[in-house]
Amino acid sequence: MTTVKDIYEHINGIAPYSLQESYDNSGLCVGDSDREVTKALIALDVTKDIIAQAQQEGAQLIITHHPVIFRALKSISSTSAVGMLLSSGISALSAHTNFDSAVMNDILCKKLSLVPAGAICEENGVGMGCVCELEKEMTAKELADHVRSRLGNVVVRYNDLEKTAQYKGKKLTRAAVCSGSGASFKGAAIAKGCDVLITGDVKHDVFIDAQNEGFCVMDAGHFHTENIFCEFMKNELSQHFKEVEFAVAQNNVDVVSYSI
Repeated sequence: MTTVKDIYEHINGIAPYSLQESYDNSGLCVGDSDREVTKALIALDVTKDIIAQAQQEGAQLIITHHPVIFRALKSISSTSAVGMLLSSGISALSAHTNFDSAVMNDILCKKLSLVPAGAICEENGVGMGCVCELEKEMTAKELADHVRSRLGNVVVRYNDLEKTAQYKGKKLTRAAVCSGSGASFKGAAIAKGCDVLITGDVKHDVFIDAQNEGFCVMDAGHFHTENIFCEFMKNELSQHFKEVEFAVAQNNVDVVSYSI
């Protein structure tokens, strides 16, 4: 019999929960650790549609990257995501910043056909992100097209150095890669000799500062830079727990739409 605790412990061996940031809430957010699991759905986030699929298919566990409970809850209604999980007896287990620190960026680099050569920086003794040499010099547009193709994005946002007289014609040779929201690592990436940072959730002022510095920042989206979690976790857990059915949830989709 495989329990929620067994799966938790296996994930802990891949991405130790001791690595999670102090603000995080990774681990078992909802449910009982001794619950038997015969089917589990995997997704980036817990949504009501994914809970409905778990209910319909008899899954006892939903495994996500982002915790369903991130900040303290003051109330729980039966129609909320947490309330639906509780009333259905479905457990919710997450691996968030611990997975980011241990595994995520290596997977992202592999997806982008980049080879990590070190971390962007260290925080609390843990390497953050990856520094990679590009196989060949590329313009910002060429690299953005490559990222979009590899990750399946609808759009990749970036500041185009070709629009400036000072940096026009500049080629990119070294990339910093950080999944999710990594814009705060721009300064560390520049200090490491990188000329582009590939990440998500980039604010307007970061693009402006980067443009003035002759540095390129690419926003490939939070969802697309981290959705790689799902296939990795499915393959890893399926190989170890052969008596459990693991499936990426049908409704594990980017909830953001784009008008282009």
